Amino acid sequence: MGQSAEEEYAAFEEKVKRTIYVDNLSPQVTKAVLENALNQFGNVTDVQFIPNYFKSCCVYAALVEMESTKQAAEIIREMSDSPLMISGMPRPVRAQEAKIEMFDDRPKKRQREIKCYWMNPSHKNFEVAKKIKDLTKKHATEATYLMELQLANEEKLHHQQSDTLKSNYKKYELIDGAQTDGTVRRLAARYGTKLNE
Repeated sequence: MGQSAEEEYAAFEEKVKRTIYVDNLSPQVTKAVLENALNQFGNVTDVQFIPNYFKSCCVYAALVEMESTKQAAEIIREMSDSPLMISGMPRPVRAQEAKIEMFDDRPKKRQREIKCYWMNPSHKNFEVAKKIKDLTKKHATEATYLMELQLANEEKLHHQQSDTLKSNYKKYELIDGAQTDGTVRRLAARYGTKLNE
């Protein structure tokens, strides 16, 4: 026998309590990366990415369901004290309690009907609605521009980190090569220094 609407909604509310909302994610963060980062606090049972509606190809937030409400609370507490850097990405990730409204698959608590209709230009609130629409477009454009700047800065930092890593690796290879081919011994003999074996 199936669950009643009340039981289904109660189970959903319990799920919400076990779930955290993680934002400020880099678009390079995958489900596996997020799971690995948060599994240190407990068991991740589900990850649901929330698309960025200003730029639909990218993901910047996720709902992460943990095994218990205690684990979810611990993550929120830890990340408020010291933000988590996921996968070496330069932006610190933030976490907060998930809210019921964040879930697009939430069950209906009670039957209700929402109706949408086109507003007639002669309607008394038409100018207000038009201003809100224009302001929303402006905010979307600004948010997209800021996101592009942030991504460009991240890409630049990523390349700098990658170049530094490569140059350090080459230095270690040179040092290692000098030790194995006898160069270090010859230099020690030439300058009269003693090697520690």
